[in-house]
Amino acid sequence: MSTTIALNGFNPRRVDVSLSFLQHSLMVVGLMLLLGSFKHWIEVDRTDNAQTIVAGETAAAPASQGDEAGTAPQPVLSARLHRVLDSVSRRYRVAPEALVPVFEAAQRVGRERRLDPLLIIAIIGIESRFNPFAESPVGAKGLMQVIPGYHLDKVPAGAGETPFLDPVTNIQVGVHVLEEAIRWRGSLTAGLQHYGGAPDDPDASYANKVMAEKEKLEQAARRGRA
Repeated sequence: MSTTIALNGFNPRRVDVSLSFLQHSLMVVGLMLLLGSFKHWIEVDRTDNAQTIVAGETAAAPASQGDEAGTAPQPVLSARLHRVLDSVSRRYRVAPEALVPVFEAAQRVGRERRLDPLLIIAIIGIESRFNPFAESPVGAKGLMQVIPGYHLDKVPAGAGETPFLDPVTNIQVGVHVLEEAIRWRGSLTAGLQHYGGAPDDPDASYANKVMAEKEKLEQAARRGRA
């Protein structure tokens, strides 16, 4: 009797509605889970990309620092020599780029030997007109026209097979020769005369010529000053 009552109370339409509601609910839940997984995947992908970029930048930084650390500091000309360089470039018709190493060497060696770099540059102008390959009839070579046979003992170790044609080495040796001449002769004028090969000239023509050139360089330095 209870079974008959249960069957009589059964409504197939209500069951279909319930099943349909359940199906829709499951679809909604599945869609939410799918969207949640998709969102999580995007966030993970963004995080990985960000970490990759940061890692790449971090890895690149030491290389850049290493390059900077491995680069030797470049010599910097004083403002005074910069002003003179332009004047010398015009007067001697030598490209400024070719003069920079010469001026840098004169500045460095002058500081080491306590000689005015303008004096060194003046001698170079008189002796070779800034031609590093100049050679005189008596065999004097390079910027400061040093005679190799007399001054091989002054060439620094590792200077190469043609040290007197190397601008830096030539200036080093030439200034050393001048320094010795000044000390031996007792004055700048007498030392310059000895350097120029005319120690007995009563008019000191060579020394006067060098000092006149130096005065021109000093005037150029003063004119360029702001």
